[in-house]
Amino acid sequence: MTSMPSWTSNDLPDLTGRTVVITGAGRGLGLITARELARVGARVVLGVRDTGKARDAVAGLPGTFEVRPLDVSDLTSVRAFADAWSGDLDLLVNNAGVMDIPAARTADGLDLQTATNHTGPFLLTTLLLDRITDRVVHVTSELHKQGRLDLADLDWRTRKHNGMQAYQASKLAVVLFSLELQRRLTAAGSPVRSVLASPGIARTSLAAHSRSNVVNRLTFLTNTPERGALSILYAATQDVPGNSYVGPTGPGGFRGSPALRKPGKAGLDPALAGRLWDATADLVGAVAR
Repeated sequence: MTSMPSWTSNDLPDLTGRTVVITGAGRGLGLITARELARVGARVVLGVRDTGKARDAVAGLPGTFEVRPLDVSDLTSVRAFADAWSGDLDLLVNNAGVMDIPAARTADGLDLQTATNHTGPFLLTTLLLDRITDRVVHVTSELHKQGRLDLADLDWRTRKHNGMQAYQASKLAVVLFSLELQRRLTAAGSPVRSVLASPGIARTSLAAHSRSNVVNRLTFLTNTPERGALSILYAATQDVPGNSYVGPTGPGGFRGSPALRKPGKAGLDPALAGRLWDATADLVGAVAR
């Protein structure tokens, strides 16, 4: 583990002239990330479901912001966002996510949690990839280490749905997606990097409805939202190797300053990562444009 205990958002480099897209950036960690990157000169595009709330959230903040509609759980919305994009994109931050929600299907008939956390970001990244010049940052969770994937039922159609298990599996899928994406980028000779960021346990509203939210009361185990966002900011701006995993330094990766850590063993399986890519591509391809 390589620790950067003194690194804070005050250490961000000048990003003047850089363009960043952050999904789900209307609140929480995404909004903090957007605010800090814009503060140091980036043009920040917020891809959000509620454009009005996002505009209100960034009103008056220093920097250049643009708000565009994007619901990553809706593949039609993802395709529309990608189709409308013109020019280069330096950095894509796949931040939008949901946690431990009841079983539900999207307009495309996909499992809502899997679509929000993995399927939609997979499609968005692959559609924008030829325009990305620097890196893709995927926001995952330490809970990916408890994740189990069933590639024959990635979309929870035959198994009994379990909200927490679906969350853990989706975050493992994020880790494996980064692994396979980096393999493909390296094989193609691309300088673009795929990087993972875990905020640890950040006290946001993500798990407010979940039984797991009890941990947010244990402040000695958790990060403030500002500190949780540091992992994302570090992964987005520092010179780290492809497929790096940035997370807090503290025990269990729950809290602390950003550090280069390692994902769980299942997240390092290249064969599983390749099969997941194919299964996800098949799932996305089965949804008519």
